[in-house]
Amino acid sequence: MIQTVEMKNITKRFPGVLANDCVNLDVCAGEIHALLGENGAGKTTLMKILYGMYRATEGEIFINGARADLRSPADALAHGIGMIHQHFQLVPGFTVVENVALGLKSSRGPLTDLDVVSRRMRELAAQYGLNVEPNALVWQLAVGQQQRVEIIKALYRDASLLILDEPTAVLTPQEVTEFFDILRRLRDAGNALIFISHKLYEVMAISDRVTVLRDGRVVGQVNTRETNQQELARMMVGRDVITHWDKPTTTQGEVVLEIQNLGVPNDKGLNAVKKFSLKVRAGEILGIAGVSGNGQRELAEAIAGMRRVSSGTIRVSEKIVTNQSPAQIISSGVAFIPEERMAMGVVREFSVAENAILETHAHPPLAQRGVFNFAAINEHCTKLVREYDVRTPSLDTPVKSLSGGNIQKLILARELDRAPRVLVAAQPTRGVDIGATEYIHKKLLEQRANGTAILLISEDLEEVRALSDRIAVMYEGEIVGIVPSDTSVEELGLMMAGARRNL
Repeated sequence: MIQTVEMKNITKRFPGVLANDCVNLDVCAGEIHALLGENGAGKTTLMKILYGMYRATEGEIFINGARADLRSPADALAHGIGMIHQHFQLVPGFTVVENVALGLKSSRGPLTDLDVVSRRMRELAAQYGLNVEPNALVWQLAVGQQQRVEIIKALYRDASLLILDEPTAVLTPQEVTEFFDILRRLRDAGNALIFISHKLYEVMAISDRVTVLRDGRVVGQVNTRETNQQELARMMVGRDVITHWDKPTTTQGEVVLEIQNLGVPNDKGLNAVKKFSLKVRAGEILGIAGVSGNGQRELAEAIAGMRRVSSGTIRVSEKIVTNQSPAQIISSGVAFIPEERMAMGVVREFSVAENAILETHAHPPLAQRGVFNFAAINEHCTKLVREYDVRTPSLDTPVKSLSGGNIQKLILARELDRAPRVLVAAQPTRGVDIGATEYIHKKLLEQRANGTAILLISEDLEEVRALSDRIAVMYEGEIVGIVPSDTSVEELGLMMAGARRNL
């Protein structure tokens, strides 16, 4: 069993990029060690080196004092290191026990030994609170149960150090509480855990020690009980960061966005949004809370004109815009920040300037009679990049070369520059670092103060509660309640799981 893992002077170079620069990290049995850092800080690269997916350019790894050569995930597993990926590595059509047994040698040669695997699974489940039915089909399990299967897979293979990559991203608050209980039981049994998360309050709640990376280097390592969220944020970014916003009181105006009895199909033709009705007023942020996959994406795309509606109506300032084209929706005063920014928010190969004028390139002063005014375009884009702090080498830089946070700020600049009546913000801070998150939150509150009606769709409950005036909870495509923003996380979690309605 692993007692200690030491990564010494780990350096990893990619062409033109220094991802890790002389990083030292030690993890001990019986502790939960959190790894923090902004996007691009080097966390994922470092963990892929530890899990054998990358080879370090320089440096060494020691397990229980002996040098370990980890050339593949199989090598890592052989040394007792397992990794629980954010996107589960399960076969949906297989049972739980079949997924656990997949890739392992049978004790009966050519015959399966699923009964043996099932028996050992039940022992692990009882020991660590990982209750899941071995014969259940994976696709029928809730997300939290699927995550337990991943942990059982690793433990079955004798992993005693688990790397957990953003493990709470798809869980309800109740599932997070249960998951943290499981992690504590794993720790108390002598296992070592590395917990990667961008949620500072979770790091404070679950970890024993924290290592912070910035620009590929370790900038601090502290005992969790001796620090706080503000200090951790300062280490991550290099300056003080606002992590909690006091919303000023605003006077809400007329209803700007009205949705009545909306039905929206998903990609399989099944209704993902059902009998959905909602009103959002000028100067209001209405948050949509829900576990991923409960119709939020389809709702946002329907409002933006990017997905056909099967029933119901969408009105913007009393004008029906149901099933109109994206261009018509834009002209009605709707701005859209999509959750998939690279697929729907920008054109990867286009430059920063080209992406900044995607929606306005045909309008004066950027164009006259179908001819671009390049001087006006340059002036306009320079202004947006400066005002929204988009960090780019030049306006001609391909947008795919920017960081996630800067791409999101560019989308924000393009959408908000039109002074929209309605803003649909879908997962606006997903995958961006804490500095960009602070900036995006600030801009959303500025739009609220300017009288924009904002529909904020986010799986981050802390974000929804901090920014929203009211919160609508979605479960299986329906609203199960509209509640004040100070509603407890526990109450919201019950509604998100479909266990409670508040209508």
